[in-house]
Amino acid sequence: METHIPTRQEAFELLCKYNSNESLLKHALAVEAVMRHMARKHGEDEEKWGVIGLVHDLDYEQFPEEHCRRTPEMLREAGWPEEYIRAVVSHGWGICSDVEPLSILEKTLFAVDELTGLVTTSALVRPSKSVLDMEAGSVKKKWKDKRFAAGVNREVIEKGAALLGVDLTQLITDTILGMRTAAREIGLEGSL
Repeated sequence: METHIPTRQEAFELLCKYNSNESLLKHALAVEAVMRHMARKHGEDEEKWGVIGLVHDLDYEQFPEEHCRRTPEMLREAGWPEEYIRAVVSHGWGICSDVEPLSILEKTLFAVDELTGLVTTSALVRPSKSVLDMEAGSVKKKWKDKRFAAGVNREVIEKGAALLGVDLTQLITDTILGMRTAAREIGLEGSL
């Protein structure tokens, strides 16, 4: 099958073909929204960044023990370009992949993937249960409590920020701003 540039619709259908877990789907939508925000900020291709963010955990629900190892064949089968496949696999660098994030797109995906989980959890404990009225300071207050969102690997987020050459507050702010654009779809509109 020859490669083509996947559309957002194709990416979403592929995601839903392999994933039905609501929280995984919301996570995919959150990462997509942040990637689109970051692409706009850097003057990059928003569609490309968005679809890569959308499918980054494509194999996770069905093959959690082989995360990032099954995705390449799934994407190749669907005719995705190697550049997109490499970007998706690079988000697991040092965890479940040895593909180091090199491009700004890859570094961004690596940095924001775990962070969207921390932002989501931080939003859900707010009185408003919303990302729309949340600032980076709220997330940073929760950062030090290792029991809070214990599954979130803070070292990966710090490593990602360093790769991007940005400070943590800026990365958190950008992640929140991106997630605000999809607040309804990801269940973080809350009572606002």
